[in-house]
Amino acid sequence: MAELTATSRDHDEATRCGSLLLDDGTVVRYDADAFAAGGLRLLRSGQRVRIRTEGDDPTAGRVVAVTLSTFQLPDIT
Repeated sequence: MAELTATSRDHDEATRCGSLLLDDGTVVRYDADAFAAGGLRLLRSGQRVRIRTEGDDPTAGRVVAVTLSTFQLPDIT
């Protein structure tokens, strides 16, 4: 698993899904499960976040957790 920082690009409150911009400009998507795993209730465009992805390549792995940059990521095995 990889842990990275990113910026929230968009978030749909109804579906709890959205996309993020990694620091290198790559866009990655997250689903409702990843959003729920991070313990957030709301996410706005432009907020800095921490993410955890499956695998070592964040562009190929699925995002499994999203939380604010000041929060700890949950332990997911």
